[in-house]
Amino acid sequence: MASPPTLPISTSQSDTTAAPISSHAFRSFLSHLSGTIRHGFSQRRPWYELLDRSSFARPDSLSEAASRIRKNSSYFRVNYISLIALSLALSLLSHPFSLFVLFALLGAWLFLYLFRPSDQPLVIAGRTFSPREILGILVVSTVVVVFLTSVGSLLISALLVGLAVVCTHGAFRVPEDLFLDDSEPANAGFLSFLGGAASAAAAAAPSVAARV
Repeated sequence: MASPPTLPISTSQSDTTAAPISSHAFRSFLSHLSGTIRHGFSQRRPWYELLDRSSFARPDSLSEAASRIRKNSSYFRVNYISLIALSLALSLLSHPFSLFVLFALLGAWLFLYLFRPSDQPLVIAGRTFSPREILGILVVSTVVVVFLTSVGSLLISALLVGLAVVCTHGAFRVPEDLFLDDSEPANAGFLSFLGGAASAAAAAAPSVAARV
């Protein structure tokens, strides 16, 4: 009597597949980011200039206050950004849960989308998620975290406090003794320090474009 046929046995992979990130793109991103931060802090003005008590005076009008804020923001832009970042950091450190949520959200964007190799599918509980599905989930999660939880109000409050401190200092600091270097544009403003972040994020652009 013939023996019954032997059924093939296949070894299935785990239900959840953790796709490794693109290490080259991630290292390039960190290199660009650290270089941008070092370059930005090299343009920081001495703090004693920022706090020179002899240079403070009340503005005579709103137009004069606006003019002072514009000039001081060009000269102290890195210092001002540092003060706003300090306000955000202190606010988040005083609310550990919000800090944890933001780090988790940032990690999800970095490891599940920006630096995940396009040829590595994301499989959770036996279901493969397409790049568009991952992007949609991350966008919805970001909207929920920022606008529908206390995290968003915490960030906005800290940002407003930082901006209030910066604008108050800029309005009362007399800028007549401040001179920009010839190599620095007078209208650089706040975002000149952050402009390098765009080039840092561009390191991830090829992998992101390949998914979309």
